[in-house]
Amino acid sequence: MKEQLIQLLQQNARLSNEELAVMLAISEAEVKNMIASLEREGVIKGYSAIVNEELVDPDMVTAVIELRVTPQRDCGYEEIAHTIMQYDEVESISLMAGAYDLSVTVKGKNVKEVSMFVSQRLAPLAGVLSTATYFVLKKYKEKGIIIEGEEQDERGYYFP
Repeated sequence: MKEQLIQLLQQNARLSNEELAVMLAISEAEVKNMIASLEREGVIKGYSAIVNEELVDPDMVTAVIELRVTPQRDCGYEEIAHTIMQYDEVESISLMAGAYDLSVTVKGKNVKEVSMFVSQRLAPLAGVLSTATYFVLKKYKEKGIIIEGEEQDERGYYFP
């Protein structure tokens, strides 16, 4: 039941407890208690809106930065990841498998601001071996929501 509730909230966190109760065939009180429990346990970390940023600020820049780093003795990648995530520009950071170690998503007012962040803050950090920066040109879909392009029919399709 919790998995279904999580899935519904991921699709639309604005659904009321009443709507969720009907969809899950349980009481509003049970929905409220499950959500509170998921928040206490740290499963639900927060709620956010998915925004077409081009309409809010057409000059805003998003970049994905690949970092190759040297893991530290006794803490691996944790220490450097913790340091990097403290920067306000950092939207997300993930440990990766493959050709690089950390994927960092940052936002800035323009290309120069992001470039300066990489060259003055990320690259000089102890343990950083190399960086590769990729600027996002356009977002089409984020967290399952279409940002740009053909709108999806939320009713879905039925095939008998």
